Amino acid sequence: MLGHIESYDEKCQTGVIKYEGRFYEFHLDQWTSETPPKTGDDVDFDQEDDKVTDVSLVGAYLMEAKPVKSRMVAALLGIAFGAIGLHRIYLGYYFIGIAQAALTLASGGFGVMWGFIEGVLIFTGHIYKDAKGRHLK
Repeated sequence: MLGHIESYDEKCQTGVIKYEGRFYEFHLDQWTSETPPKTGDDVDFDQEDDKVTDVSLVGAYLMEAKPVKSRMVAALLGIAFGAIGLHRIYLGYYFIGIAQAALTLASGGFGVMWGFIEGVLIFTGHIYKDAKGRHLK
């Protein structure tokens, strides 16, 4: 069955899987993947008598996410058009991008520094992921 890890406690090595409104507890001993479980992971699990027997990650999580967005494009958008949040929209942070544009308009242009500083942070590698958690190229 395909479920979703609602919580995982590293100290106790136990977690809870949610599937169709029901909750199933599992222990690290039932985990079959090489990477440790994390809250939010989608998993494939087997159960007998309402007890989990095997838990493994769904295939998409087995491979590291490949970079899609360019760090240089995001940095240049931040430096040149950061006042209207284009770099944030490019990276998938739509709400923050719109908030930057609104702040710039509402403050009479003082929001320009926010975008410029973020452009520099992207360029120097301090902001290095997009909204989906993938590293920038």
